[in-house]
Amino acid sequence: MRIASLGSGSRGNSTLIENENTCILVDLGFTLKETLRRLKRLGRSPDDIDAIIVTHEHRDHVGGVAPFARKYSTPVYMTPGTYDCDQHGILPSLHKVNCHRTFSIGGIGIEPVPVPHDAKEPCQYILSSADTKIGILTDLGHITPHVELQYQSCDALLLECNHDPGMLADGPYPYPLKKRVGGTHGHLSNEQAAKLVEKVDLGRLQHLVMSHISEKNNLPQLASEAMHPVLCDWSGTSYLADQQDGINWIEVE
Repeated sequence: MRIASLGSGSRGNSTLIENENTCILVDLGFTLKETLRRLKRLGRSPDDIDAIIVTHEHRDHVGGVAPFARKYSTPVYMTPGTYDCDQHGILPSLHKVNCHRTFSIGGIGIEPVPVPHDAKEPCQYILSSADTKIGILTDLGHITPHVELQYQSCDALLLECNHDPGMLADGPYPYPLKKRVGGTHGHLSNEQAAKLVEKVDLGRLQHLVMSHISEKNNLPQLASEAMHPVLCDWSGTSYLADQQDGINWIEVE
């Protein structure tokens, strides 16, 4: 399997995961024109995309889903709650996901994981092929015991490191938005993300992608510094997915 990011942050998110037979987009928060440009950068075209799976209805994750799906007849998978937010219009091939039941697309198994976020029925996903597991975990306000358990044994993990609490407190957001972002149904801080990584099987984890890094309330350096004590003896590779360039393909064995 392998994973790449088209871009990650508050202005748009999308992740590509594929094996030798199947290519899946997780979320799509970019315009059609921007999506095509970013896919081309990664050597992919719309015809390569077998499906889009959606985590929740916020625009930075779903804004480009319907235009892409309608133009290219791409199947879309999302929870009923996400669909019921009624901003998608007619989709040519819609599959409603039970967030407590695994399913598959082509040769990739998909395990939804419910998360605490201020959306109607949000979930994140663990994708697997043969014995390889890739976890996607962004947009949640705290780590639940279920989340901790499900993400313990991944070979690669794309993990939210959204904000530094001090930068959030001193930053430009109005107080209600600061409270939402830093709340139990908002976004993970660098320290919260590091505490989750403490609990994962670092002997198995090959790649860690720090993602959804706020451009106003965080710095890549701060995310890396928060992770350093946890990863200092780790033999894997860490990455920072940014808004403009995402990350290039990472091979996961």
